Amino acid sequence: MTLKIISAEQIEFEGTVDQVTLPGVMGQFQVLKNHAALIAALKAGRMSYVVDGNTVERDIHGGVADVKDNVVSVCLY
Repeated sequence: MTLKIISAEQIEFEGTVDQVTLPGVMGQFQVLKNHAALIAALKAGRMSYVVDGNTVERDIHGGVADVKDNVVSVCLY
C-alpha cells in the first residue's frame, strides 16, 4: 500500500509500506493492506511504518488520516 505523509509545507514521505501504526484520538490503530476505508483524527504521539522490513518511527503533534483503496494519507498539523 502507499503511504503519504503531508505537512502544510510539503509532502514529507510518499512510498510503498507494509503497515502503518497511528495514534488516533480514540486509541492507537494499525493499517494493513486492503484495510477498510476510514477517516480518523490523530493526537500527539508516535507513528510508525514498515518499509522493506525496516520500521521507521516519528513523533507527530496531531493531524488527520485518510485510508482508501490502499492509500494512507496522513495530514499533519
